[in-house]
Amino acid sequence: MGVKDLEDLKKLAMLRSQIDGMSVQKIMSAEFPTVSSDDRIADVLALMKETKYQDIPVVDGGEFLGMVSYASILRKKSVTLDAKVKGLIKGMPAVSPTMEITKIAELMVSTNSRQLPIVTGKKVTGIIQRNRLIEVARDIKALKEIKVWEIMSNPVESVKANDLMDEALELMIREDYRTIPVVNDMNGVVGIVGMREIIDNNWKKDNKTIGDLEKSSRSQITVESIALTSVKTIGWDEDIAAAVDMMVDNNISTIPVLEGKELVGVITEYDIIELLSACRERDMMFVQISGLDDNEKDATDAIYADIEEMVKKVSKIYKPESLTMHVSRYNDAGGNFKYSISARLFINGTAVMAKEVGWDLIKTAADLIEKLEDAVVNMKDSKVTFRKRKK
Repeated sequence: MGVKDLEDLKKLAMLRSQIDGMSVQKIMSAEFPTVSSDDRIADVLALMKETKYQDIPVVDGGEFLGMVSYASILRKKSVTLDAKVKGLIKGMPAVSPTMEITKIAELMVSTNSRQLPIVTGKKVTGIIQRNRLIEVARDIKALKEIKVWEIMSNPVESVKANDLMDEALELMIREDYRTIPVVNDMNGVVGIVGMREIIDNNWKKDNKTIGDLEKSSRSQITVESIALTSVKTIGWDEDIAAAVDMMVDNNISTIPVLEGKELVGVITEYDIIELLSACRERDMMFVQISGLDDNEKDATDAIYADIEEMVKKVSKIYKPESLTMHVSRYNDAGGNFKYSISARLFINGTAVMAKEVGWDLIKTAADLIEKLEDAVVNMKDSKVTFRKRKK
């Protein structure tokens, strides 16, 4: 079976039944770190470094308040490290012990979270992590035989060994990545750098504000000096089961995908969870747009209107299952933003991906949506693409 088989409604219904038939208790973690709303940010950073958790539940008096993440901490540059964590709490949907696995996967995609709390009443009784949820794909025959190239992310962002750590950190925050491949001039993978390495090398006890974390990284610390060089990679035509085994056995979230010795993509825990989410039964297409600011309502309305028009057109050809988009910004010297928008559309059992860059948010999004529409229209006629190549 491949991703294309998800267009068969009978097969999809059977697959969804297998996934949702699994117990939440089987994949939850009963032991996990927590912090209180009165804990200092510096202490939370130390706990993240010690436990390797990048998202930690905030609990006061046994009551779950939300999550605090390393990425959200880095965005508050002027806040002192002695400040309380209460100002950085992010609301997060709670998982019930009886919730369907496909629904949990959908929540992880819609919130772009690494961990979700299992809440009974107001008490956190467990945590579901991405690296446990992906095991579902390994345990179901119809999923584990899907090929890596069918769901991997490409094109892929990367850094060079002589880039500064600050540049890698900026890319991670902007694109909401947690791990980035390090490549040489021939696009061969020579290392990998993740948020764990940033945490270990970026946080110093004498830092006073969150902004100091960036200042420390703007020294001459290079990616090469902190990157892991024993990189796990996978071939583009391997099965999903092999990727999950590699992630679980090595406690990693991202694997560079190679064709020969050349980097052609990455497969992440997020990609696999998005596949589980695409199996969920819905009355309409699932749409998730991340990265938009609260003051961009006009742009949000315009983007959703363009998506609606695109769906009307492509639905005459294939039925779309889900669409996820992420908006990131580049801040040029003049204070204007340049936007980078990436998207993945699950349609007709195929993952269609695209990226667009431009100065106008609405136009950039419209161009991206048009690119997706063109890709769907041309799907039947496309004969020679990487995703359709055989050995």
